[in-house]
Amino acid sequence: MKKIETPFTKMLGIQYPIIGAPMFLVSNADMVVNISEAGGIGTFPSLNYRPASEYRKTLEEIKSRTKKPIGVNIIVNKSNTRASEDIKHSLDLGVELFITSLGSPKEVITAAHKNGAKVICDVVNLEHALKCQDMGADGVIAVGAGAGGHAGPISPIVLVSWLKKELSIPVIAAGGIADGATMASMLTLGAAAVSVGTRFIACTEAKIPQDYKDAVVNANPEDIVMTTRLSGTPASVIRTPYIDKIGLSLPWYLKMMKENKTLKKYVVPLIHYMGSQTLENAVTGPTWKSVWSAGQSVGLIHDILTCEQIIEKLVREYEECLIQAPRLKDN
Repeated sequence: MKKIETPFTKMLGIQYPIIGAPMFLVSNADMVVNISEAGGIGTFPSLNYRPASEYRKTLEEIKSRTKKPIGVNIIVNKSNTRASEDIKHSLDLGVELFITSLGSPKEVITAAHKNGAKVICDVVNLEHALKCQDMGADGVIAVGAGAGGHAGPISPIVLVSWLKKELSIPVIAAGGIADGATMASMLTLGAAAVSVGTRFIACTEAKIPQDYKDAVVNANPEDIVMTTRLSGTPASVIRTPYIDKIGLSLPWYLKMMKENKTLKKYVVPLIHYMGSQTLENAVTGPTWKSVWSAGQSVGLIHDILTCEQIIEKLVREYEECLIQAPRLKDN
């Protein structure tokens, strides 16, 4: 297939403007390698591998299996005490792209740019996007409503268009993208790339319980609910009996402590830690406590494919949309 050239593909020297989004406890070395080899760029959270020595070992494996660019997600709030160490390992081993989330990207941008690596930042509004641009970010990921994990409140159609008009750096779309039509819609709005997460949960390379993959294939958009119960930050998950049991909001005492200026800096990392433990227990072993992160694009996913097949399908459907688009004007 032909290349799809955008500012993002030119910046990284990749074939297609498709990011395999970094997903906590889902993304793994096989997924990263196969997405990059298929023409996109595979990424994963550094915290998927613990301790830091295991993260470095995984990076070494990935880099031995592909010469294509790969990316790493760094959580940049105080709950991640490994951030500086993971940045160093990433730069030592030649990571080309950093994705930052949940905090200030300043440390990552400074370190990455010294090595010629690029940094893009998750944002959910213009204020944060402008701050990232002022710090020297190479792009932002507009995380809109309907995205899996920590999703924003604004429709991706509006958010991408808004940020595109207000920023001078590339805007990447995230939220609700799982097929060629949704990819085409975001690129038409001016997005430089799309970040695709939920579609890759239902891939053969994902080493997660089959129940999780089946839940993604069988769910519809109405099964996705937003909860602050896990990390204190709104996150999209598949509704399960366990989610119904624990509720969608933080307990009143944690909410009160989070809003207290003195206690906030201690409570927020604790909430993130507790949430990550809950997610890990749900994903790594049999449990009735099913907490499965996913976005509204579950309604567009009907099968489990390899990462290569998913990339090929996205690109093929995207090209079909471009061919059909002129005919829409005549109908």
